[in-house]
Amino acid sequence: MTIALSREATTRHTRRHLLSSADLDRAQVREILDTAAEMHGVQQREVKKLPTLRGRTVVNLFFEDSTRTRSSFEIAGKWLSADVINISGKGSSTSKGESLRDTVLTVAAMGVDALVIRHHASGAAQQVSQWVDAHVVNAGDGTHEHPTQALLDAYTMERRLGDLEGRHVAIVGDLTHSRVVRSNLITLRTLGVRVTLVAPPTLMPSGIGPWAAAEGFALSNDFDAVLPTVDAVMMLRVQRERMSGGFFPTPREYTVGYGLTRPRLDVLMAANPDAVICHPGPMNRGLEISPDAADAAASLVLDQVSAGVAVRMSVLYHLLAGGEGEDS
Repeated sequence: MTIALSREATTRHTRRHLLSSADLDRAQVREILDTAAEMHGVQQREVKKLPTLRGRTVVNLFFEDSTRTRSSFEIAGKWLSADVINISGKGSSTSKGESLRDTVLTVAAMGVDALVIRHHASGAAQQVSQWVDAHVVNAGDGTHEHPTQALLDAYTMERRLGDLEGRHVAIVGDLTHSRVVRSNLITLRTLGVRVTLVAPPTLMPSGIGPWAAAEGFALSNDFDAVLPTVDAVMMLRVQRERMSGGFFPTPREYTVGYGLTRPRLDVLMAANPDAVICHPGPMNRGLEISPDAADAAASLVLDQVSAGVAVRMSVLYHLLAGGEGEDS
């Protein structure tokens, strides 16, 4: 496989950090996804290694629990030959009362090249980027953003559906507490996708109406009306750990109104046999998505996991490779 970008293109598109999906214009998103397609081939190799980031050090600093994101960033760094160190909030000095600033400054002082950070506070990654000289990648900050998730979701859908320009994607569920929805909305709109956000009124973010009007996406409280019109439906996890009140009467009522149940799966497939189902995980099976839908042929859930490694390899490559294309 050859991974080589022109010096002019790399210089134009190289960024210091990836903090928000809004950091990327269409050309930059396209470049990351195209490189991810090349990186994806590494997963089929017997020896899954590229020399691209040899001598670089990446620290995954996760103050919230994670399986997919943390593991895929670790694998991505290692497959690019970077030295990867994992630090969790529970295993760091923050558990002893050390501030976030002191923790990241301590880690950065060891000469690391990149910090991949997940934190429960919205805006944490942006703040960290102002404290350190290392590259910073936002791996999820509170209920704000998760830009690499949006990139891998777009990449996964594109591999199944082809060009996403003009496609219709519905993002359904707990919009208020999701860090995925904002990043996905920005990235999909950047790629020319028609997006509809679907949620019960209690889980529709306050003040979203003016943003929808300005950015050209739709809002709906009627899942059944939107479902037959889409090319892809992205179900969001109901984040009960972030809920301090009653956002819906019972889990059963939520499923009846907004879950991707077997009957809704049948409607989706009848309306568009090529439609696909996404979920950023982890899934609450039987709540926002039925086992039938999660395991259907149209489901891209495991494809998203696989794509996560390739896309995060691409992101690390574009941040850290410094414009020096690698042949291998």
